[in-house]
Amino acid sequence: MFGLFDSKDDIVAKIYFGSKEESRENLIEIKNPFSGEVVSKYPVCDAKDAKRALEIAQSASKVAKKTPLHQRIKWLEDVAIKLREKEEFFTKLIIDEVAKPYTFAKIEVQRCAETIELTAKELINLHGETINTDAMPSGREALAYYKRVPIGVATCITPFNFPLNLIAHKIAPALGAGNAVVLKPTPEAPLTAYALAKLFIDSEYAVPDTLSVVYGDAEVGSELVSNQIPRVVSFTGSAQVGKIIMANAGIKKVALELGGNAATFIDSSANIADAAKKCAFGSFYNSGQVCISLQRIYVHKDIYDEFAKALADEAKELKVGSPYNKDTFMGPLINEDAKLRAKRWVASAKDEGAKVLYGGDEIDGIFPPTVMIDVTDDMPIICEEVFAPIVSLVKVDSYEEALEKINNSPYGLQYSIFTNNLKNAKNFIYDAEAGGVVINDIPTVRFDIQPYGGIKQSGIGKEGPKFALEEFTEIKSVVIF
Repeated sequence: MFGLFDSKDDIVAKIYFGSKEESRENLIEIKNPFSGEVVSKYPVCDAKDAKRALEIAQSASKVAKKTPLHQRIKWLEDVAIKLREKEEFFTKLIIDEVAKPYTFAKIEVQRCAETIELTAKELINLHGETINTDAMPSGREALAYYKRVPIGVATCITPFNFPLNLIAHKIAPALGAGNAVVLKPTPEAPLTAYALAKLFIDSEYAVPDTLSVVYGDAEVGSELVSNQIPRVVSFTGSAQVGKIIMANAGIKKVALELGGNAATFIDSSANIADAAKKCAFGSFYNSGQVCISLQRIYVHKDIYDEFAKALADEAKELKVGSPYNKDTFMGPLINEDAKLRAKRWVASAKDEGAKVLYGGDEIDGIFPPTVMIDVTDDMPIICEEVFAPIVSLVKVDSYEEALEKINNSPYGLQYSIFTNNLKNAKNFIYDAEAGGVVINDIPTVRFDIQPYGGIKQSGIGKEGPKFALEEFTEIKSVVIF
């Protein structure tokens, strides 16, 4: 850590009220999910702190919206450069707080820098267009156009599974567009959030007081959502919390990236070895703690047994263990409660007739990659989001049956198909009820440059720098005679 904070022993995340740091005597400890070692601490905040941060942001937003675009672009570019310089430092923070394996923690840092860089590039294209007001007989000639303007104050609430990059997906476009932001990061990774915020706030190009960071759960979140100062709430998390936000936000823009129950269909024409290898990655990457983790695999009956064996063989090859080892693929779940839930998912499915083809039993304190077979549509393990390294296989007779089962979900984030049948591939693009579809790869594929977001209970709005900029701006229409 030494090199960004004041000392190598400084593991306390500070509150940012605008550009001013504060701390408290009452601190909550965060333990590494693998070792149990205390790796960070954060101060307890309350509704008054959230309100104070919002009021500072409201004042700062008046300056932010008048800040030259070239300065905001330079600001983001400067943060990305500093982030790349501190790649190992941020990688270690992510491993410490959420136990993401080294390779994937490092990739997240790299992706975070790319997200910020992409946002800086997209800012140049954040503009409107002229309108022909005399196009209809009722109109008349005028100079008319629209432009995109900052929305003012944004509330951003982020989860633990990507504690760095998902912050960047919100605050980079929000700040870059000329807004002020109050960030409430996940309680599981406060120091990661604080360190990234520090890069933004300490930058020589920063707009003062436009970024605040507060910590907490329901009390702080409720104030950030229901207060009338923010004009947009951007949240990534569970559908349950998303519903609460929708009920309490009032009249403001709400962008929600919620849960998923990602599925794929393995067609009889698919390359089984290729599909099995990719599905193992998509099911067990980040211990299944991804909104688009592959949870349901519908396999054509003609290749079901062969594919199931191939998938189990791939799962056996994944190294499970310490997230600090560079060759580890999968570490522990975020906490003991998550591990207990995973065990209950498996036990419940077994009671209902499903079988464990591989995994299922804890190994050295870690819940392993688990492949379930003989799963039926009415089992909770396939109906609900498990958010664990568990994947369920279901045998189907046809593309049509697979599609019906895939779409039979309250979620609709991303789905995929493995096929060499061009007709099925083309039909799937239109037939799959999801915000994103992938052909011949896992639904877990996400490129940060793309529009990302679901339908149904998977959310409202889109992420990705270009599309998030639209969420954090409003259209202002102008007519000049």
